[in-house]
This record gives sequence, structure tokens and C-alpha cells, in this order.
Amino acid sequence: MKFQIEDVTVYFPYDNIYPEQYSYMVELKRALDAKGHCLLEMPTGTGKTIALLSLITSYVLSKPSNPVKLLYCTRTVHEMEKTLAELRFLHNYQVKHLGPSARILALGLSSRKNLCVNPSVVSAENRDSVDASCRKLTASWVRAMAVENPNIPTCEFFENYEKAASDAVLPPGVYTLQDLRTFGKEKGWCPYFLARHMVQFANVVVYSYQYLLDPKVAGIISKEMQRECVVVFDEAHNIDNVCIEALSVSVRRQTLEGATRNLSRMSQEIERLKATDAGRLRAEYNRLVEGLAQRGNLPLGDAWLGNPALPDDILKEAVPGNIRRAEHFLSVLRRLVQYLKGRLQTENVEKEGPVTFVASINSQIGIDQKMLRFCYDRLHSLMLTLEITDTDEFLHIQTICDLATLVGTYTRGFSIIIEPFDERMPHIPDPVLQLCCHDASLAIKPVFERFQSVVITSGTLSPIDLYPRLLNFNPVVSRSFTMSLTRDCICPMVLTRGSDQLPVSTKYDLRSDPGVEKNYGKLLLEMVSVVPDGIVCFFVSYSYMDGIVNSWHESGILKEIMQHKLVFIETQDVVETTLALDNYRKACDCGRGAVFFSVARGKVAEGIDFDRHYGRLVIMFGVPFQYTLSRILLARLEYLRETFQIKEGDFLTFDALVNSDIHRQAAQCVGRVIRSKADYGMMIFADKRYSRHDKRSKLPSWILSHLRDAHLNLSTDMAVHIAREFLRRMAQPYDKTGGMGKRTLLSQDDLEKIANGVEDLAF
Repeated sequence: MKFQIEDVTVYFPYDNIYPEQYSYMVELKRALDAKGHCLLEMPTGTGKTIALLSLITSYVLSKPSNPVKLLYCTRTVHEMEKTLAELRFLHNYQVKHLGPSARILALGLSSRKNLCVNPSVVSAENRDSVDASCRKLTASWVRAMAVENPNIPTCEFFENYEKAASDAVLPPGVYTLQDLRTFGKEKGWCPYFLARHMVQFANVVVYSYQYLLDPKVAGIISKEMQRECVVVFDEAHNIDNVCIEALSVSVRRQTLEGATRNLSRMSQEIERLKATDAGRLRAEYNRLVEGLAQRGNLPLGDAWLGNPALPDDILKEAVPGNIRRAEHFLSVLRRLVQYLKGRLQTENVEKEGPVTFVASINSQIGIDQKMLRFCYDRLHSLMLTLEITDTDEFLHIQTICDLATLVGTYTRGFSIIIEPFDERMPHIPDPVLQLCCHDASLAIKPVFERFQSVVITSGTLSPIDLYPRLLNFNPVVSRSFTMSLTRDCICPMVLTRGSDQLPVSTKYDLRSDPGVEKNYGKLLLEMVSVVPDGIVCFFVSYSYMDGIVNSWHESGILKEIMQHKLVFIETQDVVETTLALDNYRKACDCGRGAVFFSVARGKVAEGIDFDRHYGRLVIMFGVPFQYTLSRILLARLEYLRETFQIKEGDFLTFDALVNSDIHRQAAQCVGRVIRSKADYGMMIFADKRYSRHDKRSKLPSWILSHLRDAHLNLSTDMAVHIAREFLRRMAQPYDKTGGMGKRTLLSQDDLEKIANGVEDLAF
């Protein structure tokens, strides 16, 4: 269908549209017209992605004189592929109606691990190893040597891509990662470098958050992007955590041992160079004297990770004189590693700011702030001079230089926290030094400043007024939409006690109570006998899940559960979890039914859907508190309280930060079951703490609107009764166009009436 929103003709590839999708597009257009940023919350299962893509691509088609590029950021590769599949469907529809003039170039960009087609490279076990294997074949010095000695291996795909030069282009179309690999194999070109090159010409680029928010990656991939871009962060409920992680560094004993090995190897390489090619070291020294830390534009294959500091904070001046010589620089790094080893030998928790930390380094080992600040640049220059290709072996020394550069650059918004052991296992010494960023607005500030519109959207952005404060920006539009439903297809319940009326909770004092474990087991046992197909259970942590499953196994509850449904368990191994998920789906498909045990902060809570019969019930066992509620989160709350001058009376806002993190997790978990309006599902929040109004009020409005007072303080047998009634209601025939006076699907005629003011958009 096609319809008008003011001066924009919107091409939408379906015959009907949900009222909330239309409202979402109207608000999004307001933000684009104002060239400002916006925050939009719309429940899962309401077609948010297609609404975004339709409006933005139609907006560009309606204003050809003002070309706008779309940068669409997703959290996982799975979400990236889904977005590109929707875009392809929309693109085909637009081309059918408008002809070749509507053609665009859209592509996904991911790491070499997901795009490489060279069998010898892609077989490496992790991303860093794949990157290093690629450098061994594509670095400029390796290729130069291969010209003289044909026995030196190079990558035929990269060589063909370089030979094709300006002819290596992608024709218009929408390319998923699989399409790019297929195209690369056909042409004999490297899909990774081809995609990297085409990003600057593409109309739509879909890639990971890190490509914009992590300075180390953004400095290489996204620095060419022009201001006329609309940036979309989809599923952005945890965007503040992504920003903080991008500027945080952890150092353990293993890191320091690895760094010591790296320094020994670099020292040997320098000695070898002195003997064989001293001119190269001299050339580097002269370049550093002239103030050039990098050699201008590096060849594609040589580019490594960018500077960990943000672009505006990088000093544009010469490297300090006392670290220009390679051996002097290594001596500085050795002293720094030794100092950090000493700091890790503490028996108490220590916390200090960057200024105190830098002053301590200066007084004890004579390394000043400026030397620290240039550590990354100097290391990068030295690695290129020494022509090191196995970068995966040098991650440890890179971590140390990242820490040094960040601590030398920033004086506010960070803390150094040293913990001698993990609180969960206090008898095992495992010291860690963490540079923790507390200010999420630091990493995202360049994005807000550089691009004309940034859209932050998700199914769960509650409380929505918290995000502008956390990310320090002023949205021109901030709206939360509800889901228009023709029937109550969502049934949330709060279960506070078992059949024996004992309270259930994962609170620390109740967590290992055998009565609570038994009641949780009895709840699941009752539900598997009533609910058809798939049930998903979320636990608060891996250790809690292991403990409770063992307890159920010993008491025979697990055996009884398995008489009704098969049980599959998520582990920390990605391959095992993927296999368990596949088998879970097979069990649901063939009618055997299954239960999937997962963790609220594990892989499954992010980006994997349990729609239709794969998730008729989600049980949330407990409240998924962030474990690091300890020192890192407390230090962050303290910083935010000081920065935003929030009085103690307003501390609830920051209690909301903690609680909203919990409820973002809870909402993400339960939101996995409803992925369309024809779907239905139940959610059980099994913890007495959810019955408190302050805990419950942080849940998204689309869940709260279905949570009746009668479902707030249930025991197991009451929950079973409600589940039976709900499933019986859902089994009745369903009129999806909206009977009973509720309109949940709008046709083209309806939209024309709304546009002409004949009808109101009421739902």
C-alpha cells in the first residue's frame, strides 16, 4: 500500500498497517524534519523494523535533492540478517511501483569471521585469530615480499580485489552477509574489503553498535560517514551499557603475563632489525620527530584497531621525545607492566580516580600523563615498523596501552577499581584491575554531534525519561506507543507463593531455601502438564540455574517434568546452546513439547525469539539483578549523582537506573514470546518482590496494561487455574481485522480518511 504522511509518499509492502505503526511513522517523520534526535518505544511484535525502514527510505525517495544515508545499528548478526531480509522485501515493492529510479544499494557489514571466503583463514577458531590470519596474507609488506618470492602465501581473493581496483563495485541491490560471500566467490573478490569499500557509497548500511560507539572500531570503519545520515539504534534498551563497555578496560594477571611475553618478542624483533635493516627504525624515529604518529593513509590490509580515545580527545601533536626510540618505549611499557603487577598484589579492594592513579604512576615509576596518552599511537607505529602480522598474539600489550591511553586522556567519568578476588568465590585469589567508565554519554556524544538525526528505539525503553539524562541529549520527539490488540493475548501473572503458601524469591536469604526450590519445581511441574508446546524458563544466573536443576534432579521433580516435556539447557558454550535450541524447536514442532532453561543475561535473552508455539509461557524465576551491583555500579551511581547534582530526595531516579536495568532484562526475556498480534503467551514473574508497586511499575506499559489486580499475588494453584482459562479463551476463532469495535488493522482507505481529517486515529 502507499499513503501520504504530509509531503512524503510512504511505500509500505503490506496491504494493511497497524495504527501504532502509522503513529510511529508520523513521530519519526517529525524528528527527521526537525533534523533532531528521537526516542521511540514500541512493543515487540508490532512491526517496528518495517515501519522504520519504510518511512526512512520513502522519505529519501520523496526528497531526492537532499540525499540521506541510513546507518542501521543492530546488536547481533541474527538481527542484522533479519533487518536486511525485511529491507529486501520492501525494496522489491518500491522498485515494482517506482521502477529503476527506486533502486538503492544496501549492505550488511560484519567482521572478517562472518564475511571471509578464504578457507585457510576462516577456519581459525575466533575473531581475533581470523583477523590475524588475514593480515598474514594481506599486509603490504607480505605482499611486497611475495612479488619477489612466489612461495610466500597471499590471499587470492584480496589480490583479485586489488587488481580489479575501481571496477570492484557492488551493483545496486540489498545484500545480506550470505549474499556478499556468494558475490565474492563468484567474482573471486574479497567480500570483507569490498563491503568496507562500498560502505561509503551505500544508501543503507546495517552493522553492529560497536562500529559507531567503540572508538577503536569506529575510527577505522565509520570515520568517512557524512553528516547527512540518519542513525538508528534498534533494540537499544541497553545502549548505555554498550557505551560504557566501549571505554572500559579490565587487566588480570594473565593480561600482564601475556604483555611481558609480547614485550620480549618485540625486543627480539628490534634487535633483529638493528642488525638487518636499521634504516627502518631510523625512518620511524624521524617520522615521530616530525610529529607523524601514523604513516598517512595506511594500505587496507595494514589498518589495525583505532585509538581507544574519542576522536576529539586525541592530541594532534608529536609523540613525546622520551618514547620516540623503540627501545625507550619498550622500557616504559616494562615499568608500567611491573607497576600494575604490584597493584594487583593488594589484599583489599581499592578505588581511585584517574588523576590519583596517574599521579601514583608518575611518582613511583616516572611515567607522566602525556607519555601514557601516547601509548596507543606509539605501539601502533612500532607494530607497523616491526611488520608484525599475528596481531592476535599481541592483544595483551594492546590492552595495557588502551588502559594507559584512556587513563592519560580522561580525568572525569572514570574510576580505577582493584578487586583481589571475585566476591562469589572469595577463597580463590583472582585479582582484577578495572578502568570503569561511568558516563555513557562520552561514547555516544560524537554520534549525536556528527549526524543530523539519531533514532533510539526498542520494545522496552521504560522509564523513557531516564535515557536523555543517561546519554546527555535532548530528543525532539520522545514517545511510547501501546499495542492495539483485538483480544487479550498477553497474560502476565505475579506469583508470590507456592501451593503450601510459603513465599518464593531468589533474594539472597531465601535463594538456597529447599522450600523455595521445591515450590519453583512444583510450579514448573504443574505448568508443563497444562501448557502445550514450548515453555521458556529464565533464571537469575548460571550458578543458580545449575544449583536448582541439581536439586530438582535429586528430588525427582526433573524426572516428572520430563514425562510431560523434554528439557533443554543453555550453557556458556555457544555451540552447545545453538544445538540445544535447534532440538528444542524440533521437539515443539513434532508435538512432543519442550522446556528451555535459560539465563536472564545469557545469549537467549538477546535476539532469539520464541514466537508462536515455541513460547506459550515464560517463567521468570526471581529478579535478574545485575551482579556487579557491587562496586562498579555503586561507583557509577555516585558519579551520576554528583554530575547531575541530584539531591538525595531524587535518588529514586537512580534507584530506577538499577531497577530499570533489572526490568529491562525481565521485559526482554518475557518479550521474546509475543512476536506478532496473532500470537499469544503467558508470563509468570515468580518472586514475591514483583508484588511491590515500585518494582512492578518499571515494567513496560504494554505488559502493565494487561496485568490485572486479580493476577498480582498468586499461589501456584491459582496460577494454574488462570492458565487453563486463558488457554481455553485463546483456542477460540480469532478475527484479526478487529471485531468488537477495536480497529487493529488499517487499510489504504482508512489512512486517506485519517489524512483528510475525516477519521481520527483511535485505537
